[in-house]
Amino acid sequence: MLELTGVHVGYGRTSVVHGVDIAVADGGVTAIMGHNGAGKTTLLRAAVGLLPVRSGRVTLFGEDVSRLRPHQRVRRGLAYVPQGQQSFGQLTARENLQLVADGAGSAGAARMDDALDLFPALRDLLGRRAGLLSGGQRQQLAIARALLTGPRVLILDEPTEGIQPSVVQEIEDAIGTLTRTGGLSVLLVEQHVGFALAAAGQYYVLESGRVTRSGAGGADQEADVRAAMAL
Repeated sequence: MLELTGVHVGYGRTSVVHGVDIAVADGGVTAIMGHNGAGKTTLLRAAVGLLPVRSGRVTLFGEDVSRLRPHQRVRRGLAYVPQGQQSFGQLTARENLQLVADGAGSAGAARMDDALDLFPALRDLLGRRAGLLSGGQRQQLAIARALLTGPRVLILDEPTEGIQPSVVQEIEDAIGTLTRTGGLSVLLVEQHVGFALAAAGQYYVLESGRVTRSGAGGADQEADVRAAMAL
């Protein structure tokens, strides 16, 4: 679905990601883990077109999209939820969703219903300004808004950061539902190792801009992954 092959990315004269190979499985969850500064967000920004790749290739459904702009990648089925529970704080939750739903044409209303079914707590909050929502509620709103574009690959950057455990579980359940029934693939960047491995079918560990470990996901991998990340 989404492949990054030999990707090098950086800022100015500083190289951050060095020849990384990542493949996102069809209809599954792929997790990227690593400490702060490992290059995870830089890699995601290159995948969605917010940073140019210096060399290597980004392929989406077999098409080289390395030179396409972010909105062109969105039209081809890629959606990105950046770190930080981002929303338009002065707008209500409904208005945040409606901005994207209106751009989806006739499919917008149905997608909004589906997104609210996935996060039913948002239904009671539609009239509230997004800036007054809790961090977990804003994260659910951000994911719901991304789903309104009708993606086939959803990229989530640290979706559990600063969120209460009950909402973390709801997000994990939502990811599972999407990949089981929605024909969606997810690329998940996480520092929460237990959450990432429980959700993912495959994982990569990124350290200093390089993949140092990869394998099949699952809770039984947690001790080995934590040990690898401690090196």
